[in-house]
Amino acid sequence: MSSSRPSSPAQVLPLTEKPASASYSLHPAFYIGAWIFFSNSTILFNKWLLDTAGFKYPVILTCWHLIFATVATQILARTTTLLDNRHQVKMTGRTYLRAVVPIGLLYSGSLVCSNLVYMYLSVAFIQMLKAGAPVAVLFASWAFGVADPDLNTLYNILFIVAGVALASLGEIEFSIVGFMFQIAGIVFEAVRLVMIQVLLKGDESAQKMDPLVSLYYYAPVCAVTNFFVAAIAEFHRFEYADFEKTGFVILILNASVAFGLNVASVFLIGKTSSLVMTLTGILKNILLIGVSVLIWNTSVSAMQCFGYLLALFGLVVYSTGLDQLKTHAANTLIWARNAATQGGDDGRLSPLVRRTLVIAVVAFVFVALVMGYMYGGSRDFLVAGAAAAQDGAGGQ
Repeated sequence: MSSSRPSSPAQVLPLTEKPASASYSLHPAFYIGAWIFFSNSTILFNKWLLDTAGFKYPVILTCWHLIFATVATQILARTTTLLDNRHQVKMTGRTYLRAVVPIGLLYSGSLVCSNLVYMYLSVAFIQMLKAGAPVAVLFASWAFGVADPDLNTLYNILFIVAGVALASLGEIEFSIVGFMFQIAGIVFEAVRLVMIQVLLKGDESAQKMDPLVSLYYYAPVCAVTNFFVAAIAEFHRFEYADFEKTGFVILILNASVAFGLNVASVFLIGKTSSLVMTLTGILKNILLIGVSVLIWNTSVSAMQCFGYLLALFGLVVYSTGLDQLKTHAANTLIWARNAATQGGDDGRLSPLVRRTLVIAVVAFVFVALVMGYMYGGSRDFLVAGAAAAQDGAGGQ
C-alpha cells in the first residue's frame, strides 16, 4: 500500500507543470515587428491623409480617432480579456475628476498638436524633433519635484539637445509654426507623463496602467475635449466634399490602424528589456525617416543627418547609462568574435541572429506594404516617385 502512494504524485506532477501555454507564445520579435508596423503606419497614414489626400482637418481627425477608441475599448472590455487589468485600478469619481480629466486634457493637447504638425513639417524632421522628448520629460520631472536635478543626467542630455538643434538648423523647409506645434506636443506629452506620477501618487495600479487601459479611461475625456476644440477651430470651414473625397472606409481604416498601435503596445509590454525597447525605437524611427523620404521625396541635409545621429547617441546614453553602454558594447564584440570563429553551435543561428533577421524581414515587408499602398493608391505619389527617379533622389 505504501509503495503505491508515491506513484500517484509522480503521475500528477507532469500535469501540474504542463507548459502548454508557453509552447504557443510567440517570439518577442513578432511583437516588436507588430509595434514597428503599427507605429510607423499610423504616422505615415496620418501624414498622407492630412497633407496629401487633402483632409485638412487635424482636430476633427483626432476627435474621430478618440471616438473610435472609446467605442472599441468599450467593446473589447465586454468581449475580451485585453482590458481585465482595469479591474485592478481603484477608479473612483474623485480620482476620475482629480486625475483622469486633467491628464486626459493634456493627452488631448498632445494628440492635436501631433496631428497639426503634419500640415507644416516633413515626417523626417518631425521624428528628429521627437528625439528631444526625453529632455522635456526630464525637465518636467524636475519642475514638479518627481526627480532631483542631477549634473550627470544633465550632461547626458546635452548630446540630445545639440543633435536636435543641429537637425533644426539643417532643415531646408523649416516652418516656425510647425516647429512650435511639435514643441507644444512634446511638452504636453512630457507634462502628462509626469502628472500620471503626481496626480495618481499612492495608487501604483493606476500609475502603471497599460496603453489600452489608459485609453479606456482617457479616450472619452479627450473625445469630448476635442469635439469642442473642433467646433471652434474647424467646423465652420469643414466641407462635406472633403469627406466624400476621402471616403468613410479610409477614415475607418485610419482609426483602426491608430487603435492597433495601442493593442500592439499592450502585447509588447513585458516582452523585452528597456534597452531593447530603446534600440528598437531608434530602428523604428530610422525606418520611418527612410520610408518618408522615399514617399514624399523629402530633402535631408548632411547637417540634419549628423544632428540626428548625435541625438540618437545621446538618447542611448541617457536611456542606458555610459557604463552599461560600454558593457553591452564589449559583450557584443565578444559575441561577434565567437560567431566569426565558431560559426554558431551545431550550425544553427543564435537567438540574437534570428531575432535580428526577423526584425529585418518585418522591416522590409513593412516598407514594401507602405510603398505598394501609397504608390498604388495615389496619383500624387506616382508623380513624386517619377520626379524622385529623375532627380536621383529616389534611391512613417
